[in-house]
This record gives sequence, C-alpha cells and structure tokens, in this order.
Amino acid sequence: MNTTTRSQASTLKGKFVQVLLATCASTLGFWAWMLIAPIQRFYAEGMSLSEGQISVLLAAPVLVGAVGRVVTGALTDRFGARIMFTVILLASIPAVLLVAFAGTIGSYPLLILAATYLGVAGTVFAVGVPFAGAWYAPHRRGFATGVFGMGMIGTAIAAWLTPRLLGALGFVETHVLVAGALLAMAVLVWCFMRESPQWSPNRVPLLPKVVGALKLRVTWEMSFLYGIVFGGFVAFSTFLPKYLVTIYPEDVDPVGAGTRTAIFAAAAVVARPIGGVLADRFGPKIISLISLAGIVSLAYVVGQQPAEGVLTGATFITMAAAMGLGMGAVFAWIGPSTPPEQVGAVSGVVAAAGGLGGYFPPLVMGATYHPESNSYSLGLWLLVLVAALALVVGGMLRGTARTS
Repeated sequence: MNTTTRSQASTLKGKFVQVLLATCASTLGFWAWMLIAPIQRFYAEGMSLSEGQISVLLAAPVLVGAVGRVVTGALTDRFGARIMFTVILLASIPAVLLVAFAGTIGSYPLLILAATYLGVAGTVFAVGVPFAGAWYAPHRRGFATGVFGMGMIGTAIAAWLTPRLLGALGFVETHVLVAGALLAMAVLVWCFMRESPQWSPNRVPLLPKVVGALKLRVTWEMSFLYGIVFGGFVAFSTFLPKYLVTIYPEDVDPVGAGTRTAIFAAAAVVARPIGGVLADRFGPKIISLISLAGIVSLAYVVGQQPAEGVLTGATFITMAAAMGLGMGAVFAWIGPSTPPEQVGAVSGVVAAAGGLGGYFPPLVMGATYHPESNSYSLGLWLLVLVAALALVVGGMLRGTARTS
C-alpha cells in the first residue's frame, strides 16, 4: 500500500458505519413510504372502495416519491446527505399522522391527499446514493450503493410488520409508532452522520443541474433500465398484497399476503448488494442483462397465474432476486459513467425513473383486471413485453470497463 492509498484509507475511516447509518435511515423512509399497501384491505373494506380507487391509493405515494427524487438528489449535491436525510425523515412524520387521521374519519379524498404527501418519504433513496458512493473508491462503489440499497428492507418491514401491529396495537397507534421511529432516526442522523471528506458541495442552481443531468446520455440509458428493475420491485411490493388476496382468496389472508410480500422484498434486498459486487467484478452490463433475462422468463411464469403453492412462491422470490441484482448493477453503472459533480443529480433522475416505473403498473393492473375470470393476466403480459424490450436495449448499450 503506497502513501497515497494509506492516506485515502485513513481519511475514509469509518465509511462502513456511515453507509450503514444511511441504510437505516433509508429503511425507515421506505417503511413510511409503503405504509398503506400492506393494509389496503382495511381501507377497501372500511370505506367500500372499488378496484380503481384502491389502485389510485396505492399509486399516489409512489408518484411523489419518484418525481421528488429528482429534487432531493440535486439538493443533496448542494446541502449534503446529513441535512437532507434529516429534513426528509422529519417531513414524513406529518404525512404518516395525516394518513392515520384520514383513515380514522373514513375520508377517501383526504386519504388520497395524505398518501400523496407520504410520497415524500420515498425520496430518501436519492439522498443516500451519492452519499454512499463518496465514501468509497470508484472500484468499490457498486458495493457501497448496494449496501445502501438494502434500505429497501423497509418495504419488507412494512409488509410483514404493519398488519401485525395493526392487529396488536390498533390503527392509530401503529401510525404513531412509525412516526416516533422516524423522529428517532432523524435525531440519530443529525447527531452522528458526517459527509465524506471527498464530498464537496455543488452550488449550481437546481434547475440547471437537473437540465445538465438530462443532457447526459447515461441518464436516459440508466433511467430506462432502472425503471424496469426498480419499478418492477416497487410495483410488486405495492400491489402484491392486493394481488394475492384477490387471486388466491381461499388460500391467502391479509397477514399471509403481507408475509409473502415481505419475503419478496427481502429477496430483492439481499440480491441488491450482490448485484453491486458482481458489477464491480464483472462489469455492470453483463449483470444487468442477466437480471433482465431473469425478469422476462419469471414474469412469463407469473403471467400464467399458477395455483398457489411452492411454484408460485419460488417464482416471486426468484423474480425479486433478479430485480435486486439489476438494481445493484444499474447503480454501479452510473458512477464510472457520470462526471463526479453530477452523480447526485443523475442518481436523482434515475431513481425517479425507477419510482415512475413502479407508479404505472398498479394502475394498469387495476384497469386490466378481469373480474369474470379473476385475472390480471393482461397486465402481467405487458410486464413481460416491457422487460423483453429492456433486455434488447440493454444489450445495445456500451458497457463500462471492469474495475477490480
């Protein structure tokens, strides 16, 4: 190890702890963001909501969480992750409480407004990507962003724990607990998070920064791919509880649907850092293509709507893992292909594209549901076609050099 390498290692001491803290903050943000989906049946039955109304309710926080990432990614370049994490966590608390209030009084319009506001929590992802990457050398950034991406486990926590808390504590009490957890995490971030010594603020105004990111070819390429891999994950994490209790009403209750969704999300969470590490080792393009090929083939199996059982469970879990690999690989692709001063803005745009990729499928699934046959097959076939297109496009993109 030469003098320069030793100096950099000393300067970046404590990097894993910092990335881990960011991962925990993201976990709470994802839990809040996905708070409605696991208990959608509570709203559907309590307010007598239609299939379309539930689809809009599930999609509302996803839209804001997606679009808002463009802004939070660019603001992170300017103000740093410590400030932005704290602001987003604190801003999410009133949203969680407003959801509780709307559900208590049974107001669907207010619930839609609250769900839209809840999307703020989903913007947390765009804060951590540049933060994590700045703590690690370029050839290790796939690992860094992969570890941070494990904050998606908040989706699994939401799916598994929220229905159980609802049964054990009550509706309002569950939301108060989540709000308290957000507050505690905001305090921890403010007290213990610090920026990487390699990070410096970029004071270019927000709009020119976003426009500059949109002028880069890599922004559009990665946005398309991430819209499939992360968008598919968000869509299934949001809609899977609804899908399971609708297609398999005799076999799956809301708690069981939450458990299955939690396993789905956990599989993607575990696979994401693996995708980042493999991208560091073999190059992000090849891992992205493997991911997309897996999504196409497994989405085809899901489109057949097999009977509930081992095959169905294994298919969803394997598809989640394929999505996780792709998420890690795509974000490992951004760093080596993007000017350092624009990583935050580009990450924000790409993360927004991923969120938007998760916004439309629940609406499409609701619109294409066939009640006579109890089938979502048309919506699932559209997923197969879009993923196949992404596989073709991904194969045409330039790869980056292997960094090992």
